[in-house]
Amino acid sequence: MKRREFITLLGGAAATWPLAAGAQRPAKMVRVGTVAGTPKSSPQWAAFERRMGELGYQEGKNFSFDFLQATSADEYEVLYRKLVANAPDVILAIGTEIGLKSALAATRTLPIVMIAIDYDPLARGYVTSLARPSGNVTGVVFQQIELAAKRIQVLKDGFSDRPAATMFWDQFSADQWEAARSTAAMLGLQLFGIELDGSPYDYEVALRKAPVDHRGLLIVPTSPSFFRDRARLADFALQHRLLSMFVFREWVDAGGLLCYGPSITALFARVAEFVDRIARGAKPADLPIEQPTKFEMVVNLKTAKAIGIELPTAILLRADEVIE
Repeated sequence: MKRREFITLLGGAAATWPLAAGAQRPAKMVRVGTVAGTPKSSPQWAAFERRMGELGYQEGKNFSFDFLQATSADEYEVLYRKLVANAPDVILAIGTEIGLKSALAATRTLPIVMIAIDYDPLARGYVTSLARPSGNVTGVVFQQIELAAKRIQVLKDGFSDRPAATMFWDQFSADQWEAARSTAAMLGLQLFGIELDGSPYDYEVALRKAPVDHRGLLIVPTSPSFFRDRARLADFALQHRLLSMFVFREWVDAGGLLCYGPSITALFARVAEFVDRIARGAKPADLPIEQPTKFEMVVNLKTAKAIGIELPTAILLRADEVIE
């Protein structure tokens, strides 16, 4: 039950770009490269490639995509230097801060389109302005730090009978954990954090570290590992009959209870439009960095019934989509 379109971008820029699929494309091959912690088969990358196709780019004909997957944070810089050695037209710096940091360490001249999911590039000094970015970086900022706090507010308002919760986090989502912890303290929600490390993450061991009275409600931020494990996490929460809050709808589609955040697939599709603009001659400094201004709450009613809870009316009324 979708009740509204949920992605509107900063400053109305989406409405003003001439991005019709019939527009003339560069005659030369447009070479795009990235290093990512999630597989190329993930929904967001499918959305990126689909939008590139809609814009007239066919892989192997006028578009090539050099996709390198990192299995750890230590690999990013080496892999970005490998990308830069191939002189792509556009580099995508995806997700965590290490992506943009490594891309900038590899080049200060090649255009970089970032997708800043887990950090604030303005606060960290990677750009000097959203409206007029400096240097060779532009793209999309997900505002996850602010949204981590907002999710705590949503849970506190919607499940006031749940005074305590557990939150998993890892090195890539540490800022989200800090934002959630400080907000929970202000709102009177007892929040116990458990840092995950090692590969693969052992969620059974992690949950046993939480106090027993904190195990009924689980909050999971976003990170490459948590996103890769979305089906595992959804099944884990279901098996333990946990009320679970996630970031993107992909977790809820996999069986998680609810999520609150922007659409990751819509924003990855938007990144394809940044690539198109740069391929046709725009400079990164001329393309304002965008932020989502509307967000979606998706609720899985089937999961609620499976774990034996009745979702509050306030949550159902607020939901943009209810999966039945």
